[in-house]
Amino acid sequence: MDSLIEESASLGSSHVSTVFPLSDKEKSKLRHTRPSQGQSKQFVIRRSLLDELFEVNHIRTIYHMFIALLILFIFSTLVVDFIDEGRLVLEFDLLVYAFGQFPLVVVTWMCMFLSTLVVPYVLLSVWAGVYPTSNHRALWTVLAGSLLLLYQGLCLGFLPTYVVLKNGLPPASCFILILEQVRLIMKAHSFIRENVPRVLSLEPNKATVPQFTQYIYFLFAPTLIYRDKYPRNPCIRWGYVATKFSQVLGCLFYAYYIFVRLCIPQFRSISMQLFDLRAMVLCVFNSILPGVLVLFLAFFAFLHCWLNAFAEMLRFGDRMFYKDWWNSTSFANYYRTWNVVVHDWLYYYVYRDFLWMTQKRFRAAAMLVVFTVSAVVHEYVLAICFGFFYPVMFCLFMCFGMVFNFVLNDRRKGPIWNVIMWTLLFLGQGVLICLYSQEWYAQRFCPIQEVNKVLVLGRFI
Repeated sequence: MDSLIEESASLGSSHVSTVFPLSDKEKSKLRHTRPSQGQSKQFVIRRSLLDELFEVNHIRTIYHMFIALLILFIFSTLVVDFIDEGRLVLEFDLLVYAFGQFPLVVVTWMCMFLSTLVVPYVLLSVWAGVYPTSNHRALWTVLAGSLLLLYQGLCLGFLPTYVVLKNGLPPASCFILILEQVRLIMKAHSFIRENVPRVLSLEPNKATVPQFTQYIYFLFAPTLIYRDKYPRNPCIRWGYVATKFSQVLGCLFYAYYIFVRLCIPQFRSISMQLFDLRAMVLCVFNSILPGVLVLFLAFFAFLHCWLNAFAEMLRFGDRMFYKDWWNSTSFANYYRTWNVVVHDWLYYYVYRDFLWMTQKRFRAAAMLVVFTVSAVVHEYVLAICFGFFYPVMFCLFMCFGMVFNFVLNDRRKGPIWNVIMWTLLFLGQGVLICLYSQEWYAQRFCPIQEVNKVLVLGRFI
């Protein structure tokens, strides 16, 4: 579809030039006033890939297989509970614990959202109104930038983290707040980053900022790249919205049964044992299945169902939140296609801005900066939400991720490379589930304070 759009654009421009011939001066002016193809993200109306694939009966059968597996998980849990307890246990203790203190989460999120709604817009509006006619433009720019950084550091950076750590929120509640924290910071940065050059390029007394309604729409839109307008669908299919939200709920219960049946029994017993290499290896390979299932559920629930539901309610036309990452024969392509929403933000505001500041001299360094930012943010989210610093994700990103990005690059073609990519991806998920789960139980069964007391007592004796 992208290639057809580019071809039609080139044909359209060539047709216009033949009908209305331009002078060299006009062509030069047109090149400088209109961005070249690929200079900025182009939003077009298109459906998500899975929506198109599910119209094929052979592909939809895979979806039915996952539903059948969920039904078996439910029956298995009910049977085990009936045998062990003599009754059906339907209390969902894990879900109740994971989403604990939810009213506090809602209040904190509202404060975060309202501050993001007001502060960046007001700062941009005041700066845009003063900058064009002021004799102290640099001073106003530094002042507005400092206030914005102070807001992002305190209101969006420190306060949500303080609420999470101070109140000891459980994992799911932590993930809601911390992921929203990261999302709002990225949204605010995109809004400022896209509008500041526009103010700088306008003549005095003509500097304008977007309408407030456009900024509100952007905060809810399933994209991290700001535009004044996006392609919109003509109507809202409320049945489609209900289906997507019900699928998110189904994925939530799916993950619950995976942890109850495949993870908790294994890690609760192994975490009480001393370290053993054989047990560790077996633990990694036993964690591959739940790790892969959690990977699929996270992708389907968030990148497909959740984003499509909000896109439908907002009539947001561009539904390319991901590409066919499952067909990747290289990790470089996998990183680009797994999460297109975040990849676009990293590409335009980290990679390309770094190249612009260095005058396109250090492409390898720009890629390293992208990997570092991604690794730090991932590790920050996991450390805050789990309550301990255990940099497994950071090491996988910065060590293996960087190596595989250059070794398994876009020149690798053929089915064998797709098999290698899947094998390494499965193994990585097993390592993540195994190590983080073991550390989670170790923090609870063998806390640091108890270890210190034992060591002190041993020295005293």
